[in-house]
Amino acid sequence: QVQLVESGGGLVQAGGSLRLSCAASGRTFSSYTMGWFRQAPGKEREFIATISRSDGRTYYTDSVKGRFTISRDNAKNTVYLQMNSLKPEDTAVYFCAARWGDMATTRRVYNYWGQGTQVTVSS
Repeated sequence: QVQLVESGGGLVQAGGSLRLSCAASGRTFSSYTMGWFRQAPGKEREFIATISRSDGRTYYTDSVKGRFTISRDNAKNTVYLQMNSLKPEDTAVYFCAARWGDMATTRRVYNYWGQGTQVTVSS
């Protein structure tokens, strides 16, 4: 069992940056693949990025490649999402998620979810 708490969201102008954090409870954080998803109003929750348990492999959806970076610090039980060159279409509630097993882009295979943090990008 793991509990996830996101932070770092807020209001930013287009072209700006934010760093989201997701703190995990428990002593087995390094056993989980981590992912970030987002959900805009009226839209389904979509995959953004995932990072492997310990060897640093990452994978991104095309719309954020080159702008967002996922990373993790297993000693701090935290996963991060650095978001640069933000666009109004990045406005959404951002969720972190954890799963047993390897990296995945499908939300239904993630076992644990945070409550989300709002990111709003103004034009």
